[in-house]
Amino acid sequence: MIRLAKKIDLEEIKKIYQLAKDIMIASGNHHQWLGGYPSEELLLDDINKKQLYVLDNDGCIDAVFALILGKDETYQYIEGGKWLTDSPYGTIHRIASSGRIHGVLKEAVDYSLNKIPHLRIDTHEQNVIMKHLLDQLGFTYCGIIYLKDGNPRLAYELVGGNKA
Repeated sequence: MIRLAKKIDLEEIKKIYQLAKDIMIASGNHHQWLGGYPSEELLLDDINKKQLYVLDNDGCIDAVFALILGKDETYQYIEGGKWLTDSPYGTIHRIASSGRIHGVLKEAVDYSLNKIPHLRIDTHEQNVIMKHLLDQLGFTYCGIIYLKDGNPRLAYELVGGNKA
């Protein structure tokens, strides 16, 4: 079951992010989620804004992600391509899994599409696992966006009807 994250979930959420970082490093992605990202402050802000979700299996949290509805300022400029549509969208950020179950991204995408039929997401160029999963789920690569700190990310988009 996907539900809103609560403050009481924070320690388990932080463990899941650490596991995800370890998996990224093991798969050759040494440049994503550095310097304590995502910070506890950011996670608490997401919880307070009711935009952080967990995949809860009978009290065991197996995944976490943020679903942010509305314009994402880092998505305003896209290089080397263009967005498929300018309709209202939601952005999936900071998705991570405990590794205990498979299909987490698909579950998050399905859940998110029920809230808004237009999604955007980005990932680091070296995140081979995420790029493969986005392709499998029918996302379209649209170009490069830049985070607030200037780091580039590959940007993808899915409009409800494109879902695999």
